[in-house]
Amino acid sequence: MLGSLRFRLPAMFLLGIALAVLVAALISVRFFQNYTQARGVDELRAESAGIVQLYAQQAGRETVPVSSLVNALGGDQLFWLPAYKGVTLLQGITDLPEGATSIDVRKLKGTATINVTIAHKKYLAVVRPLRLGQNNLFGALVVAKPTSQLRSRTILLIERLTLAFVGAVIVAGLFGLYLSRRIAEPLRKLSRAADEVAAGHYGVEVPEPRGRDEISHLSVRFSDMAAKLAESEQLSRNFLMSVSHELRTPLTAIRGHVSALQEGVIDDPDMREASLEVIGEEAMRLERLVGDVLDLAKLDAHRFTVLQEEVDMQQLSERAYAAFGEEARRRGIDYRLDVRASPVILTDGDRVLQIIVNLLSNAFRWTPEGGRIELGLTSENGSVEVAVADTGPGITPEERERIFRPFWSRDGGGTGLGLAIARELALALGGQISLDTEPGRGSRFVLLLPTT
Repeated sequence: MLGSLRFRLPAMFLLGIALAVLVAALISVRFFQNYTQARGVDELRAESAGIVQLYAQQAGRETVPVSSLVNALGGDQLFWLPAYKGVTLLQGITDLPEGATSIDVRKLKGTATINVTIAHKKYLAVVRPLRLGQNNLFGALVVAKPTSQLRSRTILLIERLTLAFVGAVIVAGLFGLYLSRRIAEPLRKLSRAADEVAAGHYGVEVPEPRGRDEISHLSVRFSDMAAKLAESEQLSRNFLMSVSHELRTPLTAIRGHVSALQEGVIDDPDMREASLEVIGEEAMRLERLVGDVLDLAKLDAHRFTVLQEEVDMQQLSERAYAAFGEEARRRGIDYRLDVRASPVILTDGDRVLQIIVNLLSNAFRWTPEGGRIELGLTSENGSVEVAVADTGPGITPEERERIFRPFWSRDGGGTGLGLAIARELALALGGQISLDTEPGRGSRFVLLLPTT
């Protein structure tokens, strides 16, 4: 519980708020203390000025009513600091104790602020000289305020700040809990979904994105990842089934003919020759299948070597075209070769031939009997274009990208490697394969290769 994100997020948020409020409170108290002391000094100076002025107005009387002076202080203390020993002008006012201050009144030109302790009680005081006439200095009036009054103001501020601090912590805690639930709950669901995916269950429920923040982005990407893993697993399963089928068919044929030859069932020389031809063809079929799987593995691992040689594209196209001539005749397909250029380029001829053969094999697979297939060769703008067009069923927009994925087949038949290998080989040769198709109107695959 203490190590969970749901606890740590609000705890860190609350700790940050508490530290920020505490620092702000300390700074506020310090400023308030300075302000309170400055304000107290101003008050004492104003009171001392008033007392001196009031005394000067009443100085000609036989006795000066001290009570009127004290009442004017509003609760502050009044002391007398004589300039000369024995000089006392105000009867009833306590002299400032000796040693309470080291100020020499005779050298005092203006007011002075001092801190004094009287009867174990601390005061903040202002000393103002008392003169009658221009130069008749008799002493100084000391107006003092207990520092406890100043501290009481600070304590009142601290009490109010404490209440504000507690309220802020409570509000911040509630807000932190809300944020932690909002952030941690989707993450918990993503964590559970990740556990399911790790266990091989890809049909997990991912929390719905709520906005455009990082968690929403993570949810979308996690959902895409789970979908792609599920698709990848399905493709792998389809591949295993397809490869198993593709391997079993030639192996069954080979085993049957070998058994017949071993048991002497086939005595006729012509039939023996035909059986050997079948065995050879099926062995080549197995070799092509294994070669396709190895080529794809090399391409995925980027361990594919490309040769550089001069290749006559017209001869290579004619060679690929001739490989399917018999199948076209047998199925009644209108099979054409349209060569409009004879470029010679520097590339890997065997791999280019493999690409064209794969495109033609795909076209013959999907073109119905009596249909049309055309192999075209052109060259312009520094590139060679080999196009394979057919009159098959066409490809839907949803399937345009899937057909180039390994192990994916539209009808579940075959290995789904031909077009995937063709595109990867084209990229390895510095070219690309594009597709122009429309459902019901056939497809046109174009191999584009640079001339240099």
